[in-house]
Amino acid sequence: MATGHYELKKSSNGQYHFTLKASNGEIILSSEMYASKASAENGITSVQANAPDAVQFEVKSSSDHKPYFVLKAKNHQVIGTSQLYSSESAMKNGIQSVMKYGPTRQIRDLNA
Repeated sequence: MATGHYELKKSSNGQYHFTLKASNGEIILSSEMYASKASAENGITSVQANAPDAVQFEVKSSSDHKPYFVLKAKNHQVIGTSQLYSSESAMKNGIQSVMKYGPTRQIRDLNA
């Protein structure tokens, strides 16, 4: 069965961030920057817990009117942001992908 995974990375400025990738390798959700690896790992845990819940997604529109979404934790903090999509239907498919792959326990630490 195809599965998604998280990639945890350390940026050049020493902060950490993660991406959620679908089974085809496409990035479907990106995190903010975190000061520590432990904080980024907590962010992944929060995505795993919140991704299956449709009410945790908020649909937005960029300044040039491209749809995208954010995933929020129960405390209303944004824990992940999507790419900009060309259409609302493509964005809805993106939400479905995050709901499907978000709970995965597969984490690839690219710093190891």
